[in-house]
Amino acid sequence: MKGLIFTEFLEMVEAKFSPEMLDRILESAKLPSGGAYTAVGTYDHTEMVELVTCLGRETGISTRDLVRAFGTHLFERFHQTFPMYFAGMDSTFEFLRHVQDYIHVEVRKLYPDAELPSFSHEMPAPDRFILVYQSNRPFSVLAEGLIRGCIAHFGESIDLEVEDLSGGAETSARFLLSKRAAAA
Repeated sequence: MKGLIFTEFLEMVEAKFSPEMLDRILESAKLPSGGAYTAVGTYDHTEMVELVTCLGRETGISTRDLVRAFGTHLFERFHQTFPMYFAGMDSTFEFLRHVQDYIHVEVRKLYPDAELPSFSHEMPAPDRFILVYQSNRPFSVLAEGLIRGCIAHFGESIDLEVEDLSGGAETSARFLLSKRAAAA
């Protein structure tokens, strides 16, 4: 997992909780890296699981809620850090359509060793979009948070339903996005 994800998580913890909270989770986590991350480094995903678990113990917030909130936060950070990936995109459906075939292709140019999840999609109707997430790592809840961040970013009224396809392993999920009808 790229260090950028770790550095963003640590920044979120510091900003949303406190520098002291960040210190506590780094001290209590058993991390091979010691919690020293660089944005371009690559680290085992289990370190992220450990960090989130420690944060959950400290805050009493479920790890799923923390990971989802991090995904929402991460989407906006991606927008700020990589605005070129958002150029010309004006809706959630349009953006999500381009994740696999454009954004991940561009990410691989920057980070050739990145292990990215795969996404497939279909649009069965103009107001419905289905996105399927698959990964070797258990971060479908992070993907859900990113999708929620995308919806919020574009300011659209979209309902999101999540179906776990991995029997609780959180490595595969189907996301059904439905635009809400405009109020008359």
